[in-house]
Amino acid sequence: QVQLVESGGGLVQAGGSLRLSCTASGRMFSWYVMGWFRQAPGKERELVATISGSGGRTNYADSVKGRFTISRDNTKNTVYLQMNSLKPEDTAVYYCAAADSVGATQEFQFKYWGQGTQVTVSS
Repeated sequence: QVQLVESGGGLVQAGGSLRLSCTASGRMFSWYVMGWFRQAPGKERELVATISGSGGRTNYADSVKGRFTISRDNTKNTVYLQMNSLKPEDTAVYYCAAADSVGATQEFQFKYWGQGTQVTVSS
């Protein structure tokens, strides 16, 4: 069982930056593919980025490529999402999730979810 706790959300002006963190409890954090998803009001939850257990492979939604960076520190059981050049359309609740499937990139593959953290980007 893995428990995930996100932090770092908040209100920021367009063009600004935020860094989200997600800390996992439990063992063998490095076994899990970690992902960030987001859900805007009235929209379905969507993938933002994923990172492999070792951190050597990352995957991004087209909408955030070049602006967001996912990383992890397995010594701290923590995954990060650095968000730069934020836009109002990035406003959403951001969720951290963990998958025990190698190469997971689909929402249904992620078994464990955090409670979410709100990110609001003002224009």
